[in-house]
Amino acid sequence: MTNPAEELLDVVDEHDRVIGTALRGEVYRRGLTHRCVFILVRDPAGRIFVHRRTDTKLFAPGAYDMFVGGVVGSGETYVEAAVREAEEELGVQGIAPRPLFKFLFEQDRLSWWFDMYEAEWDGPVSPQQSEVAWHAWLTAAELDDRLARDAFVPDGLEAYRRYLDLRAA
Repeated sequence: MTNPAEELLDVVDEHDRVIGTALRGEVYRRGLTHRCVFILVRDPAGRIFVHRRTDTKLFAPGAYDMFVGGVVGSGETYVEAAVREAEEELGVQGIAPRPLFKFLFEQDRLSWWFDMYEAEWDGPVSPQQSEVAWHAWLTAAELDDRLARDAFVPDGLEAYRRYLDLRAA
């Protein structure tokens, strides 16, 4: 397996235009704007796949997340990355993410464009052990309980707030 810090990423500007490339470790160290995808995965009953990230993750180790996803590799499209990330993290094949919206996440020295997706999965999952330390399918109420007591990734919290706003509109 490739060291995540050595992945080549596109560096983008405030309009999501590619302005260069850099290794992921450098992107994080220098706070360069790059691209990510988030996929909210539901089962047919509407429960949401929630997981705790492994303690070895470069960003937000050990935090909980209600999305699967990750960085978009250099030259990769958002949708290609969404399918790849969802299939890798869930250990499945044939997932079909639906696009929702896109936004620029900025916090402290961190900055990345998110392309948001939603998908339904009706089958077993076998989450990637290097990415997922714990997982469960939670109802919205169960997720709300976890949000009140557990540490979630900051970008995921912002994305989920925007997702709920979209659904309420």
